[in-house]
Amino acid sequence: MKQPNKGQLLIADPFLKDANFIRTVVLLCSFDDSDGGFGFVMNRKSEQTLADVLEAAPFPQFPLYYGGPVQVDTLHFIHTVPHLIPDGVLIGNGMYWSGDFDKVLLHLGNQAIGQHEIKFFLGYSGWSEGQLEEEVEEGSWLLTPATPTLVFETPVDALWQQSVLQLGDAYKEVIHYPIDPQLN
Repeated sequence: MKQPNKGQLLIADPFLKDANFIRTVVLLCSFDDSDGGFGFVMNRKSEQTLADVLEAAPFPQFPLYYGGPVQVDTLHFIHTVPHLIPDGVLIGNGMYWSGDFDKVLLHLGNQAIGQHEIKFFLGYSGWSEGQLEEEVEEGSWLLTPATPTLVFETPVDALWQQSVLQLGDAYKEVIHYPIDPQLN
Protein backbone atom coordinates (compact mmCIF):
# COMPACT_ATOMS: atom_id res chain seq x y z
CA MET A 1 0.00 0.00 0.00
CA LYS A 2 1.25 3.48 -0.87
CA GLN A 3 1.78 5.95 1.93
CA PRO A 4 0.66 9.59 1.69
CA ASN A 5 3.37 12.18 1.08
CA LYS A 6 3.48 15.85 0.17
CA GLY A 7 3.42 16.44 -3.55
CA GLN A 8 0.92 13.66 -4.18
CA LEU A 9 -2.60 13.86 -5.47
CA LEU A 10 -5.26 12.22 -3.34
CA ILE A 11 -7.89 10.92 -5.74
CA ALA A 12 -11.24 10.26 -4.10
CA ASP A 13 -12.43 6.70 -4.47
CA PRO A 14 -15.37 6.66 -6.91
CA PHE A 15 -17.74 5.59 -4.11
CA LEU A 16 -16.55 8.02 -1.42
CA LYS A 17 -19.73 9.51 0.07
CA ASP A 18 -18.31 12.47 2.02
CA ALA A 19 -20.05 15.47 0.40
CA ASN A 20 -16.87 17.55 0.70
CA PHE A 21 -14.84 15.08 -1.33
CA ILE A 22 -17.06 13.29 -3.87
CA ARG A 23 -14.95 12.80 -7.03
CA THR A 24 -12.33 15.27 -5.84
CA VAL A 25 -8.60 15.48 -6.34
CA VAL A 26 -6.61 16.98 -3.46
CA LEU A 27 -3.05 18.22 -3.77
CA LEU A 28 -1.29 17.19 -0.57
CA CYS A 29 0.89 20.20 0.33
CA SER A 30 2.23 18.98 3.65
CA PHE A 31 2.32 15.63 5.39
CA ASP A 32 4.03 14.29 8.48
CA ASP A 33 3.31 11.03 10.30
CA SER A 34 3.12 12.81 13.65
CA ASP A 35 1.25 15.96 12.60
CA GLY A 36 -1.08 14.83 9.83
CA GLY A 37 -1.38 16.84 6.65
CA PHE A 38 -3.17 19.44 4.62
CA GLY A 39 -3.90 20.18 1.01
CA PHE A 40 -6.31 21.77 -1.41
CA VAL A 41 -9.17 20.38 -3.48
CA MET A 42 -8.14 21.05 -7.08
CA ASN A 43 -11.41 20.47 -8.90
CA ARG A 44 -14.11 22.44 -7.08
CA LYS A 45 -14.45 25.93 -8.47
CA SER A 46 -16.02 28.55 -6.25
CA GLU A 47 -18.72 30.88 -7.52
CA GLN A 48 -16.55 33.75 -6.31
CA THR A 49 -13.49 35.12 -8.09
CA LEU A 50 -10.32 36.53 -6.60
CA ALA A 51 -11.59 40.05 -7.34
CA ASP A 52 -14.65 39.30 -5.17
CA VAL A 53 -12.51 38.68 -2.08
CA LEU A 54 -9.80 41.27 -2.81
CA GLU A 55 -11.86 44.37 -3.51
CA ALA A 56 -10.48 46.93 -5.96
CA ALA A 57 -7.59 44.68 -6.93
CA PRO A 58 -6.05 45.80 -10.25
CA PHE A 59 -5.86 42.46 -12.03
CA PRO A 60 -8.04 40.29 -14.25
CA GLN A 61 -10.63 37.90 -12.89
CA PHE A 62 -8.94 34.81 -11.45
CA PRO A 63 -11.07 31.85 -10.41
CA LEU A 64 -11.20 30.76 -6.79
CA TYR A 65 -11.40 27.14 -5.77
CA TYR A 66 -12.95 25.49 -2.74
CA GLY A 67 -9.80 24.20 -1.02
CA GLY A 68 -11.71 22.17 1.53
CA PRO A 69 -14.02 22.39 4.50
CA VAL A 70 -11.51 23.84 7.00
CA GLN A 71 -11.39 27.63 7.56
CA VAL A 72 -13.28 28.53 4.38
CA ASP A 73 -12.80 32.21 5.22
CA THR A 74 -9.05 32.01 4.54
CA LEU A 75 -7.29 32.57 1.22
CA HIS A 76 -4.41 30.31 0.10
CA PHE A 77 -2.47 29.88 -3.12
CA ILE A 78 -0.11 27.52 -4.92
CA HIS A 79 2.15 28.47 -7.81
CA THR A 80 5.00 27.50 -10.12
CA VAL A 81 6.83 30.84 -10.15
CA PRO A 82 9.22 30.97 -7.16
CA HIS A 83 11.40 33.45 -9.06
CA LEU A 84 8.48 35.91 -8.94
CA ILE A 85 6.97 34.89 -5.58
CA PRO A 86 9.72 34.34 -2.99
CA ASP A 87 9.33 32.59 0.36
CA GLY A 88 7.04 29.82 -0.90
CA VAL A 89 7.19 26.29 0.50
CA LEU A 90 8.19 23.62 -2.01
CA ILE A 91 5.45 21.02 -2.42
CA GLY A 92 7.35 19.10 -5.08
CA ASN A 93 7.77 18.90 -8.83
CA GLY A 94 8.23 22.68 -9.21
CA MET A 95 5.06 23.57 -7.28
CA TYR A 96 4.98 25.87 -4.25
CA TRP A 97 2.50 26.76 -1.55
CA SER A 98 2.23 30.36 -0.33
CA GLY A 99 4.91 33.05 -0.51
CA ASP A 100 5.20 36.84 -0.48
CA PHE A 101 1.62 38.02 -1.07
CA ASP A 102 2.71 41.57 -1.92
CA LYS A 103 4.69 40.08 -4.83
CA VAL A 104 1.62 38.08 -5.87
CA LEU A 105 -0.45 41.26 -6.07
CA LEU A 106 2.31 43.11 -7.91
CA HIS A 107 2.75 40.39 -10.53
CA LEU A 108 -0.97 39.81 -10.97
CA GLY A 109 -1.35 43.55 -11.52
CA ASN A 110 1.33 43.67 -14.19
CA GLN A 111 0.09 40.36 -15.65
CA ALA A 112 3.46 38.63 -15.19
CA ILE A 113 1.63 35.66 -13.64
CA GLY A 114 -1.08 33.79 -15.53
CA GLN A 115 -3.80 31.35 -14.55
CA HIS A 116 -1.64 28.36 -15.54
CA GLU A 117 0.95 29.40 -12.94
CA ILE A 118 -1.11 30.16 -9.83
CA LYS A 119 -4.33 28.92 -8.19
CA PHE A 120 -6.23 30.45 -5.29
CA PHE A 121 -8.30 28.59 -2.68
CA LEU A 122 -10.82 29.41 0.00
CA GLY A 123 -10.21 27.05 2.89
CA TYR A 124 -8.21 23.86 2.94
CA SER A 125 -8.47 20.15 3.62
CA GLY A 126 -6.77 18.81 6.73
CA TRP A 127 -6.10 15.52 8.46
CA SER A 128 -4.94 14.89 12.01
CA GLU A 129 -2.21 12.45 13.00
CA GLY A 130 -2.97 8.99 11.58
CA GLN A 131 -6.26 10.05 9.96
CA LEU A 132 -5.10 10.22 6.34
CA GLU A 133 -3.15 6.95 6.57
CA GLU A 134 -6.31 5.28 7.88
CA GLU A 135 -8.42 6.73 5.06
CA VAL A 136 -5.88 5.54 2.47
CA GLU A 137 -5.77 2.08 4.03
CA GLU A 138 -9.55 1.77 3.97
CA GLY A 139 -9.55 2.76 0.27
CA SER A 140 -11.08 6.23 0.44
CA TRP A 141 -8.13 7.72 -1.48
CA LEU A 142 -5.96 6.60 -4.38
CA LEU A 143 -2.47 8.18 -4.56
CA THR A 144 -0.48 9.40 -7.53
CA PRO A 145 2.33 11.95 -7.97
CA ALA A 146 1.16 15.48 -8.71
CA THR A 147 2.35 17.15 -11.89
CA PRO A 148 2.08 20.83 -12.81
CA THR A 149 0.18 19.80 -15.95
CA LEU A 150 -2.53 18.00 -13.95
CA VAL A 151 -2.71 20.68 -11.26
CA PHE A 152 -2.57 23.84 -13.36
CA GLU A 153 -3.60 22.95 -16.89
CA THR A 154 -6.16 20.15 -16.75
CA PRO A 155 -9.75 21.45 -16.92
CA VAL A 156 -11.54 21.21 -13.58
CA ASP A 157 -14.28 18.94 -14.93
CA ALA A 158 -11.70 16.46 -16.30
CA LEU A 159 -9.20 16.43 -13.43
CA TRP A 160 -10.62 13.48 -11.49
CA GLN A 161 -10.77 11.28 -14.60
CA GLN A 162 -7.30 12.34 -15.83
CA SER A 163 -5.80 11.70 -12.39
CA VAL A 164 -7.35 8.23 -12.27
CA LEU A 165 -6.01 7.47 -15.75
CA GLN A 166 -2.52 8.41 -14.56
CA LEU A 167 -2.71 5.39 -12.22
CA GLY A 168 -2.48 3.05 -15.21
CA ASP A 169 -4.57 0.63 -17.23
CA ALA A 170 -5.78 -1.27 -14.17
CA TYR A 171 -7.85 1.80 -13.21
CA LYS A 172 -9.33 2.69 -16.62
CA GLU A 173 -12.78 1.33 -15.77
CA VAL A 174 -12.95 3.31 -12.51
CA ILE A 175 -13.76 6.54 -14.38
CA HIS A 176 -17.01 4.97 -15.61
CA TYR A 177 -18.26 3.86 -12.19
CA PRO A 178 -21.46 5.57 -11.08
CA ILE A 179 -21.30 7.74 -7.98
CA ASP A 180 -24.03 5.64 -6.38
CA PRO A 181 -24.06 2.05 -7.70
CA GLN A 182 -27.48 1.47 -6.08
CA LEU A 183 -28.98 3.84 -8.65
CA ASN A 184 -27.50 1.85 -11.53
